[in-house]
Amino acid sequence: MALVGYARVSSYGQSLEVQLEKLGAQGCERIFSEKISGRTADTRAELQNCLSWVRDGDVLVVTKLDRLARSTRDLLNIANTLEGKRVSLVVLDQQIDTGTATGKLLFTMLGAIAEFENEIRKDRQAAGLAVARKRGVKFGRKAAMSDGQVAELRRRRESGERISDLVAYYGLSKATVYRYLGQA
Repeated sequence: MALVGYARVSSYGQSLEVQLEKLGAQGCERIFSEKISGRTADTRAELQNCLSWVRDGDVLVVTKLDRLARSTRDLLNIANTLEGKRVSLVVLDQQIDTGTATGKLLFTMLGAIAEFENEIRKDRQAAGLAVARKRGVKFGRKAAMSDGQVAELRRRRESGERISDLVAYYGLSKATVYRYLGQA
């Protein structure tokens, strides 16, 4: 029997450190980790490697249920894979052990609740963004150039200045310069 850990964070701005410490403290012999969104379930290569690596009698350890899956369906698919390989799942923060009947029940219920909470969060976020847009808040990357700079860029190009000189002068990529020149 081996203790195998899996850790995941959603973005490169987040740190795996806390999860890795918890998994290490549990005595995990092997830890698979990755920085990737849970929504891109098909591309979580380290999770797939982990699920392939575990064997009969092993225990997969994660810190939180949402680090393993983003939807109840995904969670149940992973649970079925683990059950088929006779691998137990331990979720540290929620104190779940699927090696017990109670742990299996709690695992399924918490998975459904986690998905529900995620949907509510997305709805609140979308509502907040809509209100901000109505107030005139702009989202996304700021323009590289002001309207005055764009007008100057066009005048300089029309007067025959080379694109490479404009790229160097404004500190923009060639594609950005062409994009500004092509805008009406």
